[in-house]
Amino acid sequence: MHLVRPPGVYPPQGDTELLASCVRREPLDDSSRVLDLCTGTGAVALVAARTGARVTAVDLSARAVATAWVNSRLHHRRVRVRRGDLLAPVTGRTYDLVTANPPYVPVRAGAAAAGRGAALAWDAGPDGRLVLDRICREVPGLLAHGGVLLVVQSSLADIRATLCLLRAAGLRTGVAARRRQAFGPVMTARAALFEQRGLIRPGRREEELVVVRGVRER
Repeated sequence: MHLVRPPGVYPPQGDTELLASCVRREPLDDSSRVLDLCTGTGAVALVAARTGARVTAVDLSARAVATAWVNSRLHHRRVRVRRGDLLAPVTGRTYDLVTANPPYVPVRAGAAAAGRGAALAWDAGPDGRLVLDRICREVPGLLAHGGVLLVVQSSLADIRATLCLLRAAGLRTGVAARRRQAFGPVMTARAALFEQRGLIRPGRREEELVVVRGVRER
């Protein structure tokens, strides 16, 4: 899929592809309501929109919002694009599917909790869970009965914590997909930090990506 991506907008990568593959397995149709959080270029939102689903895409970055809007027009897909902090633009609505590719890269203690510019797409506090924890707390209340949450993250940001938080929120949870991949530039630059914290073995330069799937029982 060809997408416009100006500087400062997170490019579709392995985590995007893994999340999109899970979206394709969901039984969506023109009656489905889909919310794509941290949309970036809108790549995952467009995969959902191809099914005819009614899709809303949200991002905190104004540049990402503009990019997702342009890409939806280029691909002739109807996607509502909104700028805001996670669920703020969609208060009071419910969805059959919520997808999220949030920031999940740990930062050095004492650094700003969230980055600026392009770093907004990956900096996620000392444990990498600044946005993941909010998604686990806030999204279950937006799911319709039988609704599904799909969230992609790295093994460096504590997969078990995501599963436990979503179960505590009443969702039936599991890992829908896994993928191992070599570190990209951002992760490589922080490899020494990850080794120091015991998140990776010395010399290791790969991570496991997972998509956690949570279902609100009917």
